[in-house]
Amino acid sequence: MDQAKVTGPAGTGASQAEIETWLAQLELSPESNLIEVLQAVQERFGYLPPAALREISRRTKTPLSRVYGVVSFYAQFYTEPRGRHTIRCCRGTACHVKGASRVLDAVQRALGVTEGETTPDLKFYLETVACLGTCFLAPAMMIDNQYFGRLTPQRVVSILRSYGLEQ
Repeated sequence: MDQAKVTGPAGTGASQAEIETWLAQLELSPESNLIEVLQAVQERFGYLPPAALREISRRTKTPLSRVYGVVSFYAQFYTEPRGRHTIRCCRGTACHVKGASRVLDAVQRALGVTEGETTPDLKFYLETVACLGTCFLAPAMMIDNQYFGRLTPQRVVSILRSYGLEQ
């Protein structure tokens, strides 16, 4: 079998054999809850490696097309590595009016990525969202589960440095 490394957001890799060994511990069967299994795999690897999806299909006797169908249906699942920290920039009306585009531009410049991309060092993943629900903090962003508001481009860079951005 392919012994290629599967790299997750923490920078650790797993071979095909390691994926198989880890999945064996889950004791998968055709009765296994596919969504729960996918969530566990993503929690472990940071995304859903193709090798893991093939092995889940085999162990649960679920057609691979169905496994991919579930993965592609739910926004919570990722088939590409994402950064250790997820940055969500708000594009809601209040944030837009108060300068969200300048905040997003500052994040993109600082990280060297655009929306939907992960930094090469796997530290950060950047996405935009319709609303963070913190309009009183506009313009706002979230890093992981932490909210930041009343942002300026200069403050964005300072915040990113506190999360390990090297410049």
